[in-house]
Amino acid sequence: MDQIITSLLETDQYKFNMGQVAFSQFSSMITTWRYKCRNAEVRFTRQMVDEINRQIDLYCGLSFSREELALLKTKIPWLSQSFIQYLRLWHPLRDQIRCSVGDDGKLDLCAEGPWCQTIYYEVPLLAIVNEVYFRYAYPQKKYEDLVSSLYQRLEDKIEALHKGKFVIGPFSEFGLRRRFSAKTQYDIVKEFADRGKDGKLGASTFVGTSNVLLACQLGIKAVGTMAHEAIEVIGQGDPAKNPAYSNKFMMDAWHKEFGLLNGIYLTDCIGTKCFLLDLDDTECRLWDGFRHDSGDPIAWGEMMLAHLQKHHIDPKTKTLLFSDNLTFEKASELYAAFKDKAKLAFGIGTYIANDTDVPPLNQVMKIIKVNGNPVAKLSDTPGKTMCEDLTYVDYLHRAISWRLAHE
Repeated sequence: MDQIITSLLETDQYKFNMGQVAFSQFSSMITTWRYKCRNAEVRFTRQMVDEINRQIDLYCGLSFSREELALLKTKIPWLSQSFIQYLRLWHPLRDQIRCSVGDDGKLDLCAEGPWCQTIYYEVPLLAIVNEVYFRYAYPQKKYEDLVSSLYQRLEDKIEALHKGKFVIGPFSEFGLRRRFSAKTQYDIVKEFADRGKDGKLGASTFVGTSNVLLACQLGIKAVGTMAHEAIEVIGQGDPAKNPAYSNKFMMDAWHKEFGLLNGIYLTDCIGTKCFLLDLDDTECRLWDGFRHDSGDPIAWGEMMLAHLQKHHIDPKTKTLLFSDNLTFEKASELYAAFKDKAKLAFGIGTYIANDTDVPPLNQVMKIIKVNGNPVAKLSDTPGKTMCEDLTYVDYLHRAISWRLAHE
């Protein structure tokens, strides 16, 4: 196989946002990352893992060029000059990443090191695993058929947007970590960008991609703000702090770093209801909008609207960004439900980047420890929790429950 990750710009935009916070405020935090594939039937072969390791070796040989960092600063102008200078020195360290396969065919992929270094591994590693798996799991003819089905479904989606079957307003592509391949992602994002310029997407608007490299190559917007990992590390990484106040610690760090810029908050790391306890009058005004990533999206949207109104904020001045396993059908339903109530945006990942005749890999790579202590994302959907220490999960639930009952 050709080299999959050919530039360190090829990661999701929010990694650089969070990376600056990690570098400037939390450089002492040591993070432990663990891979998980939720597809029960998926098995990895020794051949696959050998290729994955070869691709990781190639990835760890990369570094940022001055030209790439100049492009990065153009795409994400709020990044500080000191952080850009740090990235001139940063590069992936192979001894921080380990990958093997057990006799059961389960992939054992993990990473460990300072958060400001390891934060950039997750997305490229998942892209490598995904592309290698699909290339090796199917015979050549079947693989070619899957590529054909991906492009055909792309055309079907664009036709449905053009004819008004789907109306979703502004949307972006969020699929790098689960894309079918680097080539197909490039082709798909370029097609959406070109069709958007030609007015072939109906009443919907293609905004950009989370893939910074593609945004630079295609001259489109790089999109993204933050992920759960930032709230876990900042809010739970210090055992001396009450984790039920994770969002308060996170918001303080974010405002310190970016002021009023870069302001879409991810609400569900320890549950949206707990988050709303920290979204007071001031915070309601400071954030541009809020991102949904788990739980019932209609119920979440109504809850956010009610909370904003309670704090005397016109919801039409704020953005609701939906990004939880979206299809165009789901996005259309949400657009119809909320288009007259708030600004809307949609981040569509797997359904754009890996929609073929076979199921995509439902894979994640999450932080499970900070400085040797467990952390967890609870979300608004039962079953999404990823933590190896169940006693910590119980403690976190109890801390949150106490706060919800007493405030």
